[in-house]
Amino acid sequence: MNLKLKLNNARIFLAAITILFSFVCMNAQNAGDKSSVVVNTDDADLQWGGCPEFMPEGCNIAILHGDPAKQNADILFKVPANSDIPEHWHTSAERMLLVSGTMEVTYEGEQTRTLKKGSFAYGPAKKKHSAKCLNDGPCVLYIAFEEPLDAFATKDD
Repeated sequence: MNLKLKLNNARIFLAAITILFSFVCMNAQNAGDKSSVVVNTDDADLQWGGCPEFMPEGCNIAILHGDPAKQNADILFKVPANSDIPEHWHTSAERMLLVSGTMEVTYEGEQTRTLKKGSFAYGPAKKKHSAKCLNDGPCVLYIAFEEPLDAFATKDD
């Protein structure tokens, strides 16, 4: 990987963490809080923030629980219909449930799979993948990250 791509990925990562951290401060529970959490995915009070630069226009993330800079954060990831999510990877494994829309997901070395509303998917840590939200979007994914949240583009677009 060339230096320019490494620096670009580092900037994207830092920008994403900064955005996400600001939402954590507004929405997430305190680490010592033992209260339960109930959130409706279409709640008008849900705080949506931007995504890393390499993600499609209109991409948004909402923190449901936890601190994305620490282990075990839960988020909603939303992209508009007909959006292409470029190839990328995460340090963490991710457990996902498609809340709305239809999404095609392709993991490196595997066949493309189609997720429909209610589909569960598991993405191994550091495995490259891309996706497409089809025309019945927007696509909203619930994602549980085991490790701190990050996303690294694999190509310099």
